[in-house]
Formats: sequence, C-alpha cells, structure tokens
Amino acid sequence: MSRIQQAFTKGKAFIPFVTGGDPDLETTEKLLYEMAERGADLIEIGIPFSDPIAEGPVIQEADERALRGGCTTDRLFDLVERVRRKLELPLVFMTYYNPIYSYGCDAFMKNCKRVGIDGVIVPDLPFEEKDELKSVCGQYGIELISLIAPTSKDRIKTIAKEAEGFIYCVSSMGVTGVRSEITSDIGGMVSLVREVTDLPVAIGFGIATPAQAQQMAAFGDGVIVGSAIVKMIASQGKDCVSAVGQYVAEMKAAANRKTQV
Repeated sequence: MSRIQQAFTKGKAFIPFVTGGDPDLETTEKLLYEMAERGADLIEIGIPFSDPIAEGPVIQEADERALRGGCTTDRLFDLVERVRRKLELPLVFMTYYNPIYSYGCDAFMKNCKRVGIDGVIVPDLPFEEKDELKSVCGQYGIELISLIAPTSKDRIKTIAKEAEGFIYCVSSMGVTGVRSEITSDIGGMVSLVREVTDLPVAIGFGIATPAQAQQMAAFGDGVIVGSAIVKMIASQGKDCVSAVGQYVAEMKAAANRKTQV
C-alpha cells in the first residue's frame, strides 16, 4: 500500500489544497505544518501557473499572487524538501501539463522523488494521452492521480481500472470554486468506480462547509477542499495560518460524522 493509500486508513480523509507561494513561500510552509497538525491526511500543493484552465477566479488570483511574489517550481521543490524532514503525510502536486513539459518530464518527476512528493494531479491531461507521462511517473514511484467527472460517464470504469493512488471524483461541472449546492449523482459515479477497483475515492470541487463535507464523505473515502481555503488565505494574508488550521480541524471532524446517504 502506497503512502497515498495509507492516508485513507484513518477514517474519512480530509485533503486540503493550497496554492504554493500564496501569499508567500514562508506562509505556505507554515500552512503545511499547521494543516498536518490539525488533521489533514494528505495535502495538495498547487504549482502556480499563468493559465490554470480548471480553476475558478479564486485560485486563478492565488496563482497570480504567487507568481508576482516570485514563486517558481524550483522554489516549491526546495520548500517540499524542507517540510518533508518534519512531515510524514503524503504530499501531492496539482499542476498542468505545460509546466511539467516545460520543466522536462523526467527532470520534474526525478525532483518529485528526490524531495518526497508522492503523486501528481494533472487536470488538463486527457486520459487517452496519459501513458507517456504515466510511464515517467512510474520510473520514479510517483503516482499519477486520475480524475473522473460527471461528463466521464461510459469512461468512468475505464479510467478507474487504470488509476493509482486514489481517484479524484469531481463533484460538479465547470471550474473549481465554492458552490451552495452539489447536485451531481456522486453516489452513481462512486458505484461505477467500486465495480472495478478498491482504490479510495476522494470527492472535490465545490465543497466548502462542514455540512457539505459530511454529505460528500458519506459517498466516498475522503473530501478535497481548495477554493474555500484559498479564499481565507486571500482575505487574511500572512495572518491566515491559525484560521486555516481551525477550518481544517472542523472539516476533518465533519467528514467523519455519520450521515444518511
């Protein structure tokens, strides 16, 4: 069992996302320690990119702030190398194919292995075109996390059969962002996945409140929250750390409260 899969063995997993370098790298480092301390089971670190097509305005603006502040992929590698000395939980990069390709796929995955990154999520990489990147990931023991969405339909089982680490179930159509209500047939999507794999399923996109975390965790093995955390960072800047930690603790607890599906 990989370190990523182990993250789902302690009840429902809570997976927070932060944009690396927003508002600065020092605060990102503090956030990683705080979130781990307050119950995060796995953390996604976004590599800031100028054209993040899957992201809504909240994370787009975070990317812009991070890039203006001088965050680079190499500086994020350095940050992960530092925090890995203290943190045991899995760390995953959320990025796009262009930054990996520009960096060099082999060099990127080699550095992921060196600093202790466990997996990568690449939302703009089509399933049919993933083999080349997946083979490079495999050489360095980096798990390429697959996404399924409401539009995947007949392809859900195909994607799930070849997945590794965990399966990222996209709860809503469109880009990332807080939603007042999640109406997709999450249960149906997860059932199709369960028919072909025992990999854990984490549900993300749109989850922001404890009630939503509890609701979505009833269908899957964990929940992912990004935009709600990034909004807190945007509003509080360098003073966000304790508030984000409190939010992570509340969401982890909510995800593990029993509910009726």
